[in-house]
Amino acid sequence: MSAHDAAGAPGRRSLREWLDAPTAASPGQARAQAVWRGWRRLSRNPAAMVGLVILLALLLAALFAPLVATHDPFAQDLTRRLQPPSAAHWFGTDDLGRDIYSRIIYGSRITLYIAFLAAAIAGPIGLIVGATSGYFGGWVDIVLMRVVDVFLSFPALILALAFVAALGAGIDNAIIAISLAAWPPIARLARAETLSVRKAEYIAAARLMGAGATRIIVGHIMPMCVPSVVIRITLNMAGIILTAAGLGFLGLGAQPPMPEWGAMLASGRQFMLTNWWLATMPGLAILFVSLAFNLLGDGLRDVLDPRHG
Repeated sequence: MSAHDAAGAPGRRSLREWLDAPTAASPGQARAQAVWRGWRRLSRNPAAMVGLVILLALLLAALFAPLVATHDPFAQDLTRRLQPPSAAHWFGTDDLGRDIYSRIIYGSRITLYIAFLAAAIAGPIGLIVGATSGYFGGWVDIVLMRVVDVFLSFPALILALAFVAALGAGIDNAIIAISLAAWPPIARLARAETLSVRKAEYIAAARLMGAGATRIIVGHIMPMCVPSVVIRITLNMAGIILTAAGLGFLGLGAQPPMPEWGAMLASGRQFMLTNWWLATMPGLAILFVSLAFNLLGDGLRDVLDPRHG
């Protein structure tokens, strides 16, 4: 083994010593050290770790729902309808005798599917629009930002309702509607980040070397915007989940008998005074997941945004 390889890889030294080395001997070691320092900073934030644990538990429950759930979420038993929480049914049963705990576990799949897919659509759209607007400026900036202002003038839920009304009810249309309502704040943030770096020396150097606008935006500006966009998307996840639950509550998202939390909340609202668990359990699920994304987003802001704290 060469001296460079011995310095640039863990080798006989412990992995901890390799990650804590004062200088990096290779690009791979530098990247690993950056990730390690970020993780250490995140792990020192108790609130962020609580959010991370909740989200990991939710993700594991969604992945292993058949093993975690105690009943078939679609099985109806009218002889067991409206039973309170017990050893047989941890969260009670609904008006059709279905186990609420099992439906919440399977509903986590729907919630995560909507949230992550909507974020995966809204994030790149907002990043591209914002970076393009900030880099070119002029009439391009004016036109794109006026479009963003139009979208931002409506509350996200109202805007999503309008799009779902035009597209039709269903999970796929709800994801499209939520994505169309979620990208404008990301575009505004990406534009602000672009305005702060577009006159930097490395951008001018790339332009002098013959790099075109597309290459500069994609290769130099957008990577600088990614940390802030990731933070914003994580913080926006709570809003996306609440919007998805709102669409489900109004019957415009997931359709019965799918165990979507908003739809479960809607079906239990008529029993709130007599059978509190029907609406309370899905409501608490929405609350805890939204809170977890907010806590994790705050922690990621401390790690990824060098200007914060």
